[in-house]
Amino acid sequence: MSLSPEEYREHLATTSVRAGFSFGDGELVLPQDHEVHVGRMRLHYVDWGNKHLPTILFLHGGALTAHTWDLVCLALRDQYHCIALDQRGHGDSDWAPVDASGGADYSIGAQLADTKGFVDKLGLDKFILVGMSLGAINSLAFAIAHPERLSHLVIIDAGPEMRRPGSSRIRDFVREVQETVTVEAIIEKALKFNPRRDPKILRRSLMHNLRQQPDGSWKWKYDTRRFQGLDQEAHRAERAKLADGLSRIACPAMVVRGGDSDVFHEEDGIRLAERLPKGKFVTVPRAGHTVQGDNPKDLVAELRRFLAGDN
Repeated sequence: MSLSPEEYREHLATTSVRAGFSFGDGELVLPQDHEVHVGRMRLHYVDWGNKHLPTILFLHGGALTAHTWDLVCLALRDQYHCIALDQRGHGDSDWAPVDASGGADYSIGAQLADTKGFVDKLGLDKFILVGMSLGAINSLAFAIAHPERLSHLVIIDAGPEMRRPGSSRIRDFVREVQETVTVEAIIEKALKFNPRRDPKILRRSLMHNLRQQPDGSWKWKYDTRRFQGLDQEAHRAERAKLADGLSRIACPAMVVRGGDSDVFHEEDGIRLAERLPKGKFVTVPRAGHTVQGDNPKDLVAELRRFLAGDN
């Protein structure tokens, strides 16, 4: 992480006020960094404390990191033990090993094995799983394969079906910025992609996603091979196949859509929720695809209602 503890705390204070939260000085705590080894992968995660409380595991979207959940975790840690994982190829976790063909395995199956190995290492059972975009797909895969392990499931702005215009826009942005070497240029492109963000706040949040090189330039922490080498047809088929297992998910499940999302449409969310045995659908207003970044306060309110059993 490129932010000092003082800068990180100040960043949380600024972003929380901007998002409409009111945290006292004693509530602005920082998470602890940890790592575990799952097979050949070293996986980094952040732990927000209060291990005696029910556990929520958060899985981020593509090209993001565990820190995308910072405000959500900070707001929920009074009632929950919040853990956010850097998935393979992202943040401070390992990139997938190079295979015989020179590529890397970022299949849903490989990431499912990571999630299973991670929760086994931490001894998590009957926990709450929350995933957004890439993390939503990986959460669905885990819930289908191991339904007995979950008490609740939350799927944010993604499902077995893909909306090509919106998802292509994300891939195009990732490809466009991956060779950008100055923070200023990255911020300019990021604001063009998502005008909802505050430039000052964006600069500091990007420090969790970037790593400075010896020559002073900046590189993204995520593995660009995931976008360059991904077999789109194979991925779509693997993703679509998840729909066949939705009936296995026995726990209460909430499907969340960002009200302005161009990746996940309202009919997609309603249809997904209807196919889940205990599914419900909600929309978070004033949010695009990255719901936890655009409107974390309303997302937290929906999470609290859902986890409390309120309809």
